[in-house]
Parts: sequence; C-alpha cells; structure tokens
Amino acid sequence: MAEKKDIQAGTPEKFTGLKTSKPKDVAAGMPAVTSSLKHIMSETGLRKGLKILANLNQKGGIDCPGCAWPDPDDERSKIAEYCENGVKAIAEEATNKRLDPEFFTQNSVSSLSELSDYEIGKKGRIAQPMYLEEGSDFYREISWPDAFQLISTELNSLESPDEAVFYTSGRTSNEAAFLYQLFVREFGTNNLPDCSNMCHESSGVALSETLGIGKGSVKLEDFYQTEVILIMGQNPGTNHPRMLSALKKAKKNGAVIISVNPIMEAGLLNFSNPQEVKGALGIKTKLTDIYLQLKLDGDMALLQALVKLMLEEEDRKPGSVLDNEFINEKTQGVEDYLNHIRKLDLNELIDICGIPLEQLKEVAEILCTRKKIIACWAMGLTQHKNAVNTIKEIVNLLLLKGSIGKPGAGTCPVRGHSNVQGDRTMGIYEKPPETLLDALENRFQFSPPRKKGYNTVESIEAMYEGRARVFIAMGGNFLSASPDTYYTAQALQNCNLTVHVSTKLNRSHLVHGKQALILPCLARTDKDMVGEELQFVTVENSMGVVHQSRGSLDPISEKLISEPLIVCRMAKAVLKDTKTDWDKYMQHYDRIRDDIEACIPGFEDYNKRARQPAGFYLPNGARDNDYRTASGKAGFSVSHANKHPLKDNEFMMMTIRSHDQFNTTIYGLDDRYRGIYNERRVILINPEDIRQHGFEEGELVDLINDFGGTERIARKFIIVAYNIPQQCTATYFPEANILVPIKSIADKSHTPTSKSVVIRIKKHG
Repeated sequence: MAEKKDIQAGTPEKFTGLKTSKPKDVAAGMPAVTSSLKHIMSETGLRKGLKILANLNQKGGIDCPGCAWPDPDDERSKIAEYCENGVKAIAEEATNKRLDPEFFTQNSVSSLSELSDYEIGKKGRIAQPMYLEEGSDFYREISWPDAFQLISTELNSLESPDEAVFYTSGRTSNEAAFLYQLFVREFGTNNLPDCSNMCHESSGVALSETLGIGKGSVKLEDFYQTEVILIMGQNPGTNHPRMLSALKKAKKNGAVIISVNPIMEAGLLNFSNPQEVKGALGIKTKLTDIYLQLKLDGDMALLQALVKLMLEEEDRKPGSVLDNEFINEKTQGVEDYLNHIRKLDLNELIDICGIPLEQLKEVAEILCTRKKIIACWAMGLTQHKNAVNTIKEIVNLLLLKGSIGKPGAGTCPVRGHSNVQGDRTMGIYEKPPETLLDALENRFQFSPPRKKGYNTVESIEAMYEGRARVFIAMGGNFLSASPDTYYTAQALQNCNLTVHVSTKLNRSHLVHGKQALILPCLARTDKDMVGEELQFVTVENSMGVVHQSRGSLDPISEKLISEPLIVCRMAKAVLKDTKTDWDKYMQHYDRIRDDIEACIPGFEDYNKRARQPAGFYLPNGARDNDYRTASGKAGFSVSHANKHPLKDNEFMMMTIRSHDQFNTTIYGLDDRYRGIYNERRVILINPEDIRQHGFEEGELVDLINDFGGTERIARKFIIVAYNIPQQCTATYFPEANILVPIKSIADKSHTPTSKSVVIRIKKHG
C-alpha cells in the first residue's frame, strides 16, 4: 500500500507511562465530580466554567456538544443537567486557549504532526482562517474573502461536481446542515458523506427496511414504564452517562436490565448519582440484573438462541409468549422467520455467542413473561459485517413480543454526536429521497442531481484513486475518525485542496491536500450575533426531539463566523448563477427555518415550535404503529449468524473509546473505569490467551492485519490482562484505526467493521 511518510499520519509511537488498577464496578459518584472540576478549571477557570455549565442543557440554553441523549421533557435538574463527559466537552470548547497567527508561524505542520492527538487537541481554539499553500510547511493567516475565492477557484475548475466531496460532522446544527446540502446539491453533486456512515448507518438501514423509519421509536418516558431493557454493544457510563439516571429510574420502577457486552463495563454494573446524598456518599445502585459477556460479533447468534428458547415455551403453552394479535395485524413474514429459527442448531448458536445455556434460559424466561421491552444498542452492534442483519434480529424479537408502538417498549439506537440524527433529517445523505429532491427543485428553481453520491468509504476510495480532488469537511476530525489510517491519509494528500470548518486543531489539518484551509467557526457555547440580535440554532436528539441551542459566551476572536454564514458565503462565491437568496439567511436564521419548513416533512410552524421551551417531537411512524414500508406492515427478517473461524495465532479485535474520550476528541489519558491510566497504546487480552501464546502482561507487541493481502501494522502496543472472552481483544481508536481495512465494510450500510478486525500479535522488536 502506498503511503507518505514525510507527515505523521497516525498517532506517534511514544508512551506516557502506563499505570493500572483493578477495574471499577460503579460509574459516576464523587470521582466524576472531581474529574469534571479538574477539566473545567484547567480550560476555562472556575467562574467562567460554572457560568456556562449552569446554562448547559437547560431550556433555552446551550445544547451539549457531546452525545445525543435526550433532555427530560419536563423539569430539569437545577444542580447539573449534564454529565462528566459533557463537562469535558464544554471545557474543550470554551477553553481560554487560542491559536493566533504567531502560533502557526512558530509551529510547522511536520512538527505538530509528531504530537499525539491528545496533545494536538489541547492547543486551543483557532482564532482566524489559516491557509497552507502548496509546498509550504507552515500555515499562514488568510482573509475570509480570499479563502472563499480559493474554494471557488478549485471547485469551479473541476471537470465534474462529482470530483468534490463534502463531509459533515454530527455536531453541525440543523440550520447549517440544511444550507450545506442545499449548496452542495446546487453545485451539482450528492457526495455528502457524514459521520453516520461510520457509526449508526447500519441502524438506519435495518430500521428503515423493517419498520419504515431509520430512527428509534422510544421516548425518554418509555424507560420509566418498561419491564425489560436490553442493552447491547453499548457503554453508557462513558459514552452516554446521562442515560444512567434513566436506567436508575427504570430500575426503581421495576424494570429488569439485561446487558450484553464482551467487556464488563462499570456503567452497566452500578451507578452512584452524585446529585443525591447516597451517591455522594458512594452508595451505589445496581443496574444490570443479568450480564451476558459474549464473544465479539456473537450478538445475532445470541438473539436467535433466545428466540429459539422462547419459541419452545410458546409451543408448550400456546399464546403465553408471543403477541399473536399484534403479529397478525401489524407484521408480515413471521412464518418464514419462525420456520428458520426452528431449524437452527441451539448448540451451534451457543458456540458462536459464547453464552452458557443456563444463562440463556434465564434471560429467555424473563423475555417470555414480559410484554414491554426496550432494546438499546450502539456501535458494538453497528460496526460488524453482519450489522444490519443483527439489528434486524433485534426487531424480530421485539415484533414477536408486540414491543413496538406501545408505551414502555421499542427500539433505541443510542446515537453519538449531538446532532448526527438531525443532519440526516436535514438531507445530509448520499442517497437522498426523491421527495427531498423534488421539494428542493420546487422551492429553489434548480435541478438537483439524482445520481447517488459517495458515502464515507467510497469518498476515501475516490480521493485515493484520483476521482475526487477537493475535500471539504463541515466539522469533525476526518482522518482520525476514518478506517485504514495510512490509506485515508494518502487519499487526503492526493487532493488539490482540503478544507476543514473547525473550532480546534486536529490531525486532519496536518495531513492535507496540495493546498489546505482551516475555517474557524463559532462553537455551541459562543454568542452568535447577527446585527444586534442573538441567534439560536436547533438540533435533533436521539429520540427525535428538535430543540434550540443558544450560546452565551463572547467568542475568543472577532474573526470567527458561524457555520451557517460560512456556508452562505462559500455558496455565494462558488455558485455564479444561483437563484437562491443566500443573503436573507445571513440576516436572520428564522429565514433558514422557513425554508426547512417548506422542504422537510414534520417541521410545520418551525419557528414557532422551535421557541417552545422543550422543543417538539418529529413524526415517528414506528412509534405510532404506522409503518411506512412497501406493505404498510413491520417486517420480519431471516438472517444467518456467522461463525468467525480464527486460526490459533489470530484474534478478533474491536476498537473502543477510553473514558477520557468522546469520538476522536481525547480529553485526557485515563480510562478510569477500566483501571488504565496515563496511556492509550494498549491492547486488552484475556489472561489465559496471554499465557497460552507465550506473552507477558506489560510486554510490547505489534498488531498486524492481513485483510485483502495487505499487511497493516500498528506497532508498539502494551499488553494489559483483562476480563474479555478468549481470542477477543480491545484497543483504543484512533490509535488502532490503521488496522481497520478500508474494504471491510458492513453489508448494505458500508460501515467500517471496526468491531471485528482479525489480527495477529507478535512481540515487538
């Protein structure tokens, strides 16, 4: 594989001093409070930090730029309607550190690239537009007009609009996302890859095909009415900590929680709520009743084994397990599905998932006797080759129980970035529905392209092969988020121009095209003034609530402009014959919302409803038992669980986040809940595997992936003995993303298979 070695594309192979301790069995509590104060103090100071936190996730305040877990519809905590990782996100964004032109004069691209992603991110907010000309190793300041003119020159010199790629991060607001897709489609392409392509695309595909909507069906209040919560491939204690409060309340109301994960995660075991006296004193609430520690990618086999056991009970006592009335009225394909399940070999399913029969029977008995079930999942399910079919298997189980479209029951894919779901609603999609394209054509008097665009993986391949020559990213850290790091780095370096709309420095700014631009934008916490009026933007959370976010801090520089204004000014520079009135959008964001209302279903009276204190819910067919499928019914699916035949010297690896991390943003070097401190270049391995393969804990090893005949090597990782199934391992991303093959993707969704990477491990040196 070709790769450029003059710029450090991946995280440097250097160590920071590993320390380990026994993994924790409880999440949050006073350690979370202490950690939060430490981060906010170091970045903003106490006074500024407390001011901004008092407004975080409050009605009419700032929407947390972290995860998309919903806020309560009614009363919100006056103490803290946020979590530890929300504080870390705000601290990073509201930091007092700023990067002026002098910083870039004193620090070359090549020297900055030798830093770790953590060190790069800690430098501070970018205070002005920066330009890297071809052949230079130093960014220099550029004016906004000159930056937009450069973009116009490069885009308009392309032979086809399809030679440009327009990426979107999940933190982009509804308003900016709508304008962005409008600009891109008027430019003439559907090349609109986004971060959803790399995370929950599998959820969207599976749910759309079976239930007619690519979103979850539950509301937050359903957690307080449910009987069973099934949590699969998700670590809420680190990735969605506010979910713990909902789980605690569900437990209090009698819900049984079943957790499925290859690693025992503290946030699934116990929770100490620091806002309560008991939690502050360290008294914990047990969350999980049954923990299924399955093998990597054993989820489909597990679900099929459970359904097989449930079906046996239904055969013994007809009508006692399945909701036949719901099945007959609301679904199709049940007979084929049940015939398929009856033919499966239970022992083979047990071998694939690695869960003992006794535990399976215990769970099946609970599912047999309960009618209101919520299934939650995250990337632990979505980033496998069979991810779409695995999620369809969740739907199968819920349909058998009639656990869709009723209070206390339904699907709950837990989204990551705070508006990744809203971006898709706004039309950020390489396969736009015809209804959207028709609406754009009628409203804006141009003919939008109808041909499918590139998703994220296809975009990387197009840049690598020279079929795409300009890359523009609305937020995000594209290189560190993407698979096959050196391949992706080469793809970006092949471009004539790379452009990143960003708040802070990241590695994607350092691995660039022949020319590069960094366009610094306002953050969620910043006041967004248009004339004399403070503007607000809107976002959509995991449960389909659209609500506003309004910044309250003075921007760190007068040279920052908002994402909506960046898109408008870029569109005006690029589109020479546009009929779109981009100026009106820059005068007031209500004008953007007027056109969203005209083009996107569910946004009637948008400006009025956006000003409601808690926002409003978008229509959801699955929630209402109104299935927008071809048949008008929910569909059962027939799938086959795959066994991964590993050789004796092979392991299955999944990439995971540390507790001091959200997506590619690394807040610190500690993974407190897992007992790993001050180091990220580690691989978690079962102690018996360490012994059998002649390794030692603390030993330095190289990790190798051979997919497609290409050897990918991640060097110098430290072995950490950990409670994980044999032949299963875990590493942090982005450090291990080099091992995730660009060509290994989920069927239908094209999501990289970051949770099922086959590796070899050899001693370093």
